[in-house]
Amino acid sequence: MSRPSPQDGRARPATDAPERTAAETPAGPVEAEAPSAGGAPDPLAAPSSSRVTEAAAVDGTSPSPLVVGPPKPTAAASSGSLPAASADSAGRPAADVLGRPATGSVRRLAAGSPGRLAAHSFGRLAAVLWDMDGTLLDSEKLWAIALEETAAELGGVISAEARAAMVGSNMSNSMGILLADLGLPVTPDTVASAGARVADLTRELFRTDLLWRPGAQEALHAVHDTGVPMALVTSTIRSLGEVALLTIGSELFTTAVFGDEVPHNKPHPAPYLQAAAALGVNPADTVAVEDSPVGVASAVAAGCTVLVVPCEVPVESGERRVLRESLIGVDPAFLAGLLPAPAV
Repeated sequence: MSRPSPQDGRARPATDAPERTAAETPAGPVEAEAPSAGGAPDPLAAPSSSRVTEAAAVDGTSPSPLVVGPPKPTAAASSGSLPAASADSAGRPAADVLGRPATGSVRRLAAGSPGRLAAHSFGRLAAVLWDMDGTLLDSEKLWAIALEETAAELGGVISAEARAAMVGSNMSNSMGILLADLGLPVTPDTVASAGARVADLTRELFRTDLLWRPGAQEALHAVHDTGVPMALVTSTIRSLGEVALLTIGSELFTTAVFGDEVPHNKPHPAPYLQAAAALGVNPADTVAVEDSPVGVASAVAAGCTVLVVPCEVPVESGERRVLRESLIGVDPAFLAGLLPAPAV
C-alpha cells in the first residue's frame, strides 16, 4: 500500500491527550433544499430524496440512510473520551452533553440567545461545529488509499466517479457505492466485510500519516482559546474518529457526534441538530465548517450558517454558505461576522 510521504504539514499528536480510539467516510454532491415560501426549511424535517445520494440496492431500489439507535455507553466513554451527543429515533436531540434531558427543542431556542455555554464576546456566535475529514484533516487522501487497496483485494479498481460520490458520506453508504462500482453484490454481509477492511487500513494510516488542512490547526485553537464552545461533527465512526482525535486534541471539543452514533447521517440534518442540542444552542446561532456538498447540505438543513472550504470535490454557492479557499486567518471574529443579522 502506498503511503503519503512525510511533509512539513504532518499532523502531530496533541500533547497530554489521553489515549483514545474513532472516524468519517466519504459521499456525493447534494444540493440543499431551497427555503419554502414561508421561509427557511424546517431544521427538524428530513431532507428530500433529491438531496440524498445513496448507493443502489441489488434489487434496484434505493436503501434508506443508515439508521442506528442512540449511542450506547462504552468503556471508552466511561474512561474519559468525549461524550456522545444523543438523539431519538426520529433524529431529534434527546439529551444534552451532560446526559440531562434536552431543555426543549431547537425551535424554542430563540435566535440570538447563545445558550448556557457561550460565555464570550462574539455576539450571536454560540458555537462552532467542525467537520473532520477534508476540513480539519487532509484525511480524504488516506481514505482513498484504504479504498483503493480494498478494491484491489476484491479484484477491481474503484472509479473516479464512485470515489467522488463517497466524499462526506458514511461508511455503510460508501461501501455500497464501492461494491456496486466493482459489480459485486451489495448485501449487509458484504457491506460489513468491506467496511471492516477499510476501517482497519484507515486506522493504521490515521495513526501515522494524518496531515492538517492549511490553517486548520491555528483556526481550531483560535476559537478554543477565546472560549467559544466547539463540537466535532463527523460521518466517521467513533472507533476511527477517536484515533484522529489523538492528533487533533479531544480536549478542544465539548462534544463529538460520530457517524455510528446518529439516527441518520449527512446530508440529513440530524448530526448537526444533535451537536447543537448537546451544546444547548440554537443552530441558527452557530457556524458549521465543512468541505463537501453532503456536509454542507446537512448543516444548512439544520439551520447553521456554513463556512465552506472545498477539499476533494467542488461545492456550489447557495443558501447560508460562505465559500473560502482555506482556513488560514480564520478566527472567532471572522466566524461571528458570517452570521446574518437576526430578524426583527
